[in-house]
Amino acid sequence: MNRYINQLINQRAIAKFRRIATTLFVSFLAFTLVVACQPNTPPQTPTPDSNPGTTEPTTGDQDGIPIGIGVAQTSNVALLGQEEVIGAELAGTYFNDQGGVDGTPIKLVFQDTGGDEQGTINAFNTLMNQDKVVGIVGPTLSQQAFSANPIADRAGVPVLGPSNTAKGIPQIGEYIGRVSAPVAVVAPNALDAALEINPDISKVAVFFAQNDAFSKSETETFQEAVTAKGLETVTVQRFQTTDTDFQSQATNAIGLDPDLVIISGLAADGGNLVKQLRELGYEGLIIGGNGLNTSNLFPVCKALCDGILIAQAYSPELDNEINQAFRAAYQAKTQQEPPQFSAQAFTGVQVFVEALRVVNQDTPIADLPLPELRTKLRDAIFAGTYQTPLGEISFTAEGEIIQQQFYVAAIEMSEDGEQGKFKFIK
Repeated sequence: MNRYINQLINQRAIAKFRRIATTLFVSFLAFTLVVACQPNTPPQTPTPDSNPGTTEPTTGDQDGIPIGIGVAQTSNVALLGQEEVIGAELAGTYFNDQGGVDGTPIKLVFQDTGGDEQGTINAFNTLMNQDKVVGIVGPTLSQQAFSANPIADRAGVPVLGPSNTAKGIPQIGEYIGRVSAPVAVVAPNALDAALEINPDISKVAVFFAQNDAFSKSETETFQEAVTAKGLETVTVQRFQTTDTDFQSQATNAIGLDPDLVIISGLAADGGNLVKQLRELGYEGLIIGGNGLNTSNLFPVCKALCDGILIAQAYSPELDNEINQAFRAAYQAKTQQEPPQFSAQAFTGVQVFVEALRVVNQDTPIADLPLPELRTKLRDAIFAGTYQTPLGEISFTAEGEIIQQQFYVAAIEMSEDGEQGKFKFIK
């Protein structure tokens, strides 16, 4: 019996050994075939283009020196961003017709930021790391700037905000500036104009978009100015830039019998708010903030837009050579007067071009590594003085715009609400 068991065990052990040996042989054969079929390629090394911090010059592209335009071409913010696109495009044509940067053309690279922060971050990252721009004009909103500008600053990419007027934008970082005057400088002019029209104003109703950084900053300035003038703020009503129904806020405010309404929002929501205030019977003066400073407001509130007062950092009637050229180009393209947002975007591109010329006179920019070019460009921008469609501007050391001329306009609409314009009154 024991001998039978021993024989059985030995047979099973031999069978198990054979199975293991067969498996090992098949595995070895498969490995040998795989290795034999592999191409004989050398180890891969990173190319300069795969590294955002490349030291390879960026200006060898025959298409021109890339300048990024990161503004809102879609979403509810597009009513403003579309005007900035037109201004930038006109600047690109104008300065390339003048020879670009000492004979090298500029190439505007557009990325749509949409209306939110993440879209802006994505657009800026694409412009910086994929398109390898020397700098960026953008974004459209201050809210977007507070999210995306710190990323550009850490990457050493100069940014000029064409319409970022909230408090604290230039303080984001060393590479951040703006060609849009801060709301604290511009907004109070509209209140002065309202008091000239109606010296008996005593009660003020304030509305602002609480989900927008610029609107929150602007309303603080307006409310401080109201208090400084000895006027009473009878109510502060909040809304969202995505809202379309303002019946509750408008009814509450009208019930307090204000002499003046001040609105800080964007074109779509602000226009609908104006429309509903008028439809509910409000007949007093209305001041619109910078977000309503666009002809794209006209189709929203139509004839009811008439009489809105808006402080301006730009006038089409400014009599200097470059504004005359810009105005003529805009009129030829759109058959309308140029708005502030287009003028500011044009100015942003102009500042980059003129600063690039300064850098190129010192060291040929085609020979400069991209990070060094960006830094030299930043330094040249903040050191310069520029004759622009906004008038003469310059910058403080931290990138704040220094601008001398400001205005106030009243919207004039035709009776049918199909045509409108900004009439400058101050």
